Amino acid sequence: MIRLAVASALLALPLASATAHDFKVGTLELKHPWSAKAPPVAPVLGGYLTIVNSGTEGDRLLGGSTPAAERLELHESSLVDGVARMRPARQGIEIPAGGTVSLQPGGTHIMLVGPKMRPPEGGSFKATLQFEKAGPVEVEFVVQGKPPQPAGPEDHSGHAKP
Repeated sequence: MIRLAVASALLALPLASATAHDFKVGTLELKHPWSAKAPPVAPVLGGYLTIVNSGTEGDRLLGGSTPAAERLELHESSLVDGVARMRPARQGIEIPAGGTVSLQPGGTHIMLVGPKMRPPEGGSFKATLQFEKAGPVEVEFVVQGKPPQPAGPEDHSGHAKP
């Protein structure tokens, strides 16, 4: 009976690791990176996750890369006259010491410009995120169903392919 319990526990271990969807680099924990299922002709896709900094020093997400798109950019959103406007976060995204930053639809987020692939719902793609102090970390974005809609229409006019 004990052997059966140990064998069952050992078999479940790889499964638990495979379904875990958080990543860690230094004092940063990156929780549940995800992207919405892409329409067939979308020129951009959003990437979202929560970053928790358990350290005593702040860090900064500077950018990254992915084989899933031509470029990976960091964007900030603001609501102007009822329209959500996006602009590149040229200085990166600050992750304060002891703080949590959520990258989400309608807010600060990762923008994948010129998608090269469009994984189906339940699929995934890899990306490397670059932090100022913690360095690079490879994560996997899971493709989910349609996310909640932002408060107002988004202006993507500045995101045409170069």
